[in-house]
Amino acid sequence: MGAGKTLVGALVAERSHSPFYDLDHLVEDKAGMSIQELFATHSEEAFRAFEKATLPTVLRPGAVVALGGGVTIDDDNWRLVSTEATTVYIEAPFGTIWERIHHLPGRPLAFNRTAAEVEALFERRRARYEEAANRVDGTRPAGLVADEVLKIWSA
Repeated sequence: MGAGKTLVGALVAERSHSPFYDLDHLVEDKAGMSIQELFATHSEEAFRAFEKATLPTVLRPGAVVALGGGVTIDDDNWRLVSTEATTVYIEAPFGTIWERIHHLPGRPLAFNRTAAEVEALFERRRARYEEAANRVDGTRPAGLVADEVLKIWSA
């Protein structure tokens, strides 16, 4: 949710010469529509079903994967991710995240919602995010965050 997972993940993959998968983009490809369209024409549940079906296909050795902010809330998804991958929480305070996402129309869980509503969603998810094996400071420039993630991932 606006922490910079896609940008940081792409940088880590580029620097390590590894394949990069963005789960949200793969879901869009599989669904044949944007996440926003999927939410509008079907439902969040339909999106989550695509997400759950796609997740196991990207958790490959040597791959860098950016997960959507809600995928790990599902206990089965979290068990899979935490056993098959190096988990990193790109930690940023809600105010930073809100500044990054509040104006973006392609984020159906944030678009047309108040800061308080989105913060409540963030707080519901945060406990799971904090279960990641590693944390990095997501308030820094993406290149610096990627450097730290690459060190963790390469260890």
